[in-house]
Formats: sequence, C-alpha cells, structure tokens
Amino acid sequence: MFEIKKEEYVNKTFRMPVTLVKKLEVLAQNNNVSLNNLIIQCCEYAVDNLKEKK
Repeated sequence: MFEIKKEEYVNKTFRMPVTLVKKLEVLAQNNNVSLNNLIIQCCEYAVDNLKEKK
C-alpha cells in the first residue's frame, strides 16, 4: 500500500569554513540539488561510514 511519509526537520546553526561552503555550493548547483539536501547526504554518508575506534 502506498504511504505518504513526511520527514521531520529541526533547524540548527553550524559554523563552517567559507572555502568549504563555496565548494559545497558549487557541487550542489552542478548536481541540481539544494545545498541543504547535499549537506544532509554528506552527513549521512559520513556517519554511516565512520570507522569505530577500538
């Protein structure tokens, strides 16, 4: 059965280096996604692929 899902979001503020933000803006624009969507994908990838310390 088709189910409509709505993602819940929260607003947070983070400070990031200007050079990194510029790179992310270009990457988002070149891939036709919002900067917000790109940041979410990058964070999810980083968390999912984080190597655990022993």
